[in-house]
Amino acid sequence: MFFKNFSEFLFDLYEEPIRVIDSTIENSKYIEIDLSIHNKVLNKLDVSSASTLGDYITNHIKKHNAHVAFGGYNETRNIYKRNTHFNDESSTERNIHLGVDLWCDVNTPVFAPLDATVHSFKNNANYGDYGPTIILKHDIKNVEFYTLYGHLSLSSITGLKVGEKIKQGEQIAVLGGAIVNGNYPPHLHFQIIKDIQGFKGDYSGVCSLQNLKFYLSNCPNPNVILKLGF
Repeated sequence: MFFKNFSEFLFDLYEEPIRVIDSTIENSKYIEIDLSIHNKVLNKLDVSSASTLGDYITNHIKKHNAHVAFGGYNETRNIYKRNTHFNDESSTERNIHLGVDLWCDVNTPVFAPLDATVHSFKNNANYGDYGPTIILKHDIKNVEFYTLYGHLSLSSITGLKVGEKIKQGEQIAVLGGAIVNGNYPPHLHFQIIKDIQGFKGDYSGVCSLQNLKFYLSNCPNPNVILKLGF
């Protein structure tokens, strides 16, 4: 069952923000970050280096006396130019981000935002990919949808079982470091998906301009439940 406006359905689930990392971190300790092609400072840096990109993000967090930097939904980025996983001669460039990224420390715990079952999980080990990934299936008020958690630690998918029941607020993972998470600074890629399209342990988190209309419809802005900056 799909609502005419799925984003409104998600927004109205709870009046208070729903968290996927430490719920004790207040909204005031989240700071938005621009990693788009329009960020002139970032465009002068070697973003092929996880440490260089990480230093930029860490300095941004410290400058604003925050704990977490967030953003990225429907954001066109240059950071995907560094590898062929998103760009090859046979496909249109995929550089538009479809989830919300939460940039914070390695080993930060990740929590289920809603009651769920484990739909699937996988180590997407390509350079620049998600690394260890978990997808949860939700059935809320008879509406089925999915949430994806990328860039986790390897331990997060060890011993996990498909169909396992997860309670809202239960810890499901911790964030991985650059060695396992696709060579990025530590962060959570959080994405909401209406139709999983048969994928298991993986789903496009970046798309091309050509396919943007479909993906924005199928993957609404996760901030409708996180309510960051509202």
